[in-house]
Amino acid sequence: MEGRPLAERIRAQVGQDVRELGSIGLATVQVGEDEASTIYLRLKHQAASEVEIVSVDRKLPHAISEDELLAEVAALNADDAIDGILVQLPLPDHLDEARVIAAVDPVKDVDGFHPFNAGQLYLGRPTHVPATPRGVMALLAEYRIHLEGARAVVVGRSTIVGKPVAHLLLQSNATVSICHSRTDDLERYTLDADVLVVAAGLPEVVTADMVKSGAAVVDVGINRTENGIVGDVDPDAATHAAFITPVPGGVGPMTIAMLLQNTVRAARYRRGLVSFP
Repeated sequence: MEGRPLAERIRAQVGQDVRELGSIGLATVQVGEDEASTIYLRLKHQAASEVEIVSVDRKLPHAISEDELLAEVAALNADDAIDGILVQLPLPDHLDEARVIAAVDPVKDVDGFHPFNAGQLYLGRPTHVPATPRGVMALLAEYRIHLEGARAVVVGRSTIVGKPVAHLLLQSNATVSICHSRTDDLERYTLDADVLVVAAGLPEVVTADMVKSGAAVVDVGINRTENGIVGDVDPDAATHAAFITPVPGGVGPMTIAMLLQNTVRAARYRRGLVSFP
């Protein structure tokens, strides 16, 4: 299940949407100089530029106070040129991450992390949904993976990927199990999965013999090891799976494409073209 071809089509559609809507603004907020975050944000801004979304990068010092950071977020909330706001996580330990996320205008919350947007997803009325889970679902749809009545297993319970994708699978009428680092006998669950989404953040935690024959496997993991970048699933699982996403080149391109699509959605909400609850 290659992600790049679908991601390119989505980005092309976003470019067309931007031209029809007029100027769209995306602001990112980074606290400190985490190298991985800097690289990831650079990719986001490059992608935004390619579809003519105006991007603003707010780089703030590591020692910034919480009140100062909240003031920066409030200023972006009030800026009419900004349609989407993304606060790069994680934040330094002295900052209350939950409070900062809750300070973002829910209409501009293109990450889908605000409690209101998370609650809407929980209730089955999605507004802004995190980009990676949306990318997972788009890939499953692209490859026509049957979800209704299917046994779906999600390995990982993060609020960024695991929990949101479990809700989306449930809303597609799959029967969903969520596993995690404390799950006893993980293999018992994964071998039962028609659809297996692995977002544990652990290199090759799912081995080939843990995958059901004919399953669709989505590997969300990106782990930097001495042997290079590897996923959360052993690549040899391809010998059992009917469909499997590569790492890299699977979910990664979809995440950025869906972030751009979320920014267009935010612009539509703000212009009253789509009703925001």
